[in-house]
Amino acid sequence: MLQALKKWFGHAGLPARHGHWRELARWAEEQRCEFRAVRQVPGFVVDGHLGPTPWRMEWGPSQRSYVKGQELRIRAELNMPYDLQALVLSRELQESMERDVFDQYVESVQTRADTQTPPEMRWLVMFPRLSGHELKGLRERWAAVASFKPWLERWLDGPLADALALHAGDRREPLALMISRGRLVLRTGLEEPDSRALQQHVVLFETALREAQRVAADFVDVAAPTTQPGLWSASALSGDSLAH
Repeated sequence: MLQALKKWFGHAGLPARHGHWRELARWAEEQRCEFRAVRQVPGFVVDGHLGPTPWRMEWGPSQRSYVKGQELRIRAELNMPYDLQALVLSRELQESMERDVFDQYVESVQTRADTQTPPEMRWLVMFPRLSGHELKGLRERWAAVASFKPWLERWLDGPLADALALHAGDRREPLALMISRGRLVLRTGLEEPDSRALQQHVVLFETALREAQRVAADFVDVAAPTTQPGLWSASALSGDSLAH
């Protein structure tokens, strides 16, 4: 793999603005991950793992209206109930989403809101929310909702709360951690990726993944991992393009 990366990055036709991909490739190698540049648009894919659980990172054009410009996405399949839906998001993003949803419904475009509004935006008005008292030290910077509130409380009761508190102190971009259809997904805005930013997000994501696995083990009705298509298309998996 290393030789293939050297050949790719040493190619004379590589655009100049992608020169910093070398730093990211070195970071990925140090983390025992696989790095691939995307050809059609500025972007890349990183495949890593937490123990036996694989995860995938993508950086490229935003797939969500609430993330402007370039977006960082990380996802992993989980062994937990398929119908569990949970969302933890930055407080500023929560307020912005709620304004957007309110405006859509007030303007009598409910059909468009139902078909085009991202599910995480609808969850804000559908599911029980943790109160400030329940969020404890996270209440100033984070909000959280879920289809099963006790699961959400358990998820945030421990290392994930500490990781979120630390992450909030470093970055200001909108960020959402969501569980749906047996997947954990992190989305955030990131205009210019660097190894430090990627490492910070991987640490947060892996903490969320580890804690989700811990909580899932406490529930007896755990479903098998979903076999439905992932967030990224087959072309993205091959490293040729990013899915929208």
